[in-house]
Amino acid sequence: MVKISVWTDYACPFCYIAEARIDNLVQEMGVEDQVEFDYHSFELYPDAPQDVQETTVVRFAKKYGLTEKEAADRIDKIAELGRAEGLEFNYSSTLNTNSMDAHRLTQYVNSLGDPKLTKRVSDLLFAAYFGKNLKLADHDVLLNVAKEAGLDLAKVKEVLEGNAFFDNVRADEDFITRQGVNAVPFFVIDNKGIMGAQPKAIFKQVITEALQKEQATN
Repeated sequence: MVKISVWTDYACPFCYIAEARIDNLVQEMGVEDQVEFDYHSFELYPDAPQDVQETTVVRFAKKYGLTEKEAADRIDKIAELGRAEGLEFNYSSTLNTNSMDAHRLTQYVNSLGDPKLTKRVSDLLFAAYFGKNLKLADHDVLLNVAKEAGLDLAKVKEVLEGNAFFDNVRADEDFITRQGVNAVPFFVIDNKGIMGAQPKAIFKQVITEALQKEQATN
């Protein structure tokens, strides 16, 4: 099994795009049973509030020193990249809030030892944010994701209402920043680090080489 380790955040458009790009590639290659994601946390906006303070266009314009028109145009271009991968991608109307609890939920699912389930939850969290434009700090949103994924809702509620898995999130972040990585998505495939939503050809080359190495080992 080729493991694709990814540091990701659910408010990161390029994380969603890159992971969908890899999903589509793996399906095209017909190797779904030979590849699995290994999820790690990275808060893109660790100081984000619990509720929405400003629109995505305004926040984007401030962050990159753009006019609101320039920001809106750039956001639309990014959204088109997501749609090209088959995603419902409503970036301009996203509601940015703190993502710590969404990451804690993912860490809890990680602890269950089922990578496919973790991927399912991760995909649902991305879809909640970029597709449905829901607030990831809202526990009702997270509980609905958990319900759709078939998780134990009582256990998820217990996790969300306490501080469980907070240290796991911080450990993921501390580890990768010590490696000099300060942005996401960041992938590690067969000990090769890959930053960003790279073209499909680059992902294909690295995954193909990893699969060949795996087959030779076996």
